[in-house]
Amino acid sequence: MKDVTYRNILTDRDGAIGIITLNRPKVLNALSHELMEELVMALEDFDKEDGIRVIILTGGERAFAAGADIGKMSDETTISIMLKDRFATWDKVRKVKKPVIAAVSGYALGGGCELVMTCDIIIASESAQFGQPEINIGVIPGAGGTQRLTRAVGKYKAMEMILTGRPMTAYEAHQWGLVNKVVPVELLLEEAKSVAREIAKKSPVATKLAKEAVLKTFDGPISEGLEFERKNFYMLFSSEDQKEGMKAFLEKRQPTFSGR
Repeated sequence: MKDVTYRNILTDRDGAIGIITLNRPKVLNALSHELMEELVMALEDFDKEDGIRVIILTGGERAFAAGADIGKMSDETTISIMLKDRFATWDKVRKVKKPVIAAVSGYALGGGCELVMTCDIIIASESAQFGQPEINIGVIPGAGGTQRLTRAVGKYKAMEMILTGRPMTAYEAHQWGLVNKVVPVELLLEEAKSVAREIAKKSPVATKLAKEAVLKTFDGPISEGLEFERKNFYMLFSSEDQKEGMKAFLEKRQPTFSGR
């Protein structure tokens, strides 16, 4: 792995396990473009490293990631955000060939929930909360939330979560099939490592091909859905509701939506 000094993430190794920790605690690990670029770099480096067989992605105890960096997004327009095409960075996450385990404590909301859903196995602590609250600031999920959440929990639960913006608890997420297992907060990373060690004992070639095969059926026509979702997300940056929603979020008040 390259000798890189990261500003927004931490990396570590435990035997055949590569560990990436989101590290912007002051803003609850808000997913800035800089963080995502560093995350992709670390994922790709671990993916290329022969000694690493499984990757764990985690955050802080209070928040895995509480969403996108709204402060850097609020003044965007449809054209500006489309031209930046920053979701292209997210596409690289799901192209990692080695198994990726998400170890989630606290908030996994908006982009945080979408990032979790790009992983292959999800271990949650009892404090974890999952949700897509974008509707509260006048937009919709734009990094796969409408597509992956629907496939994970079904149409009706996904509709409820996306249209109301209400999150689900770790136990609800387990009940609906969004997470594999729920454990006490203090056991989260060790449980993720336990699963990772079990996978690391298997044939690395077989695990890569098994992951590829599962994603073939899961991600098949999802490319069309992702493109459709992304265009709708971009389009909302032409709306007054998006401006009001994000401004209200930054000003810590309730938004007043006009429907324009």
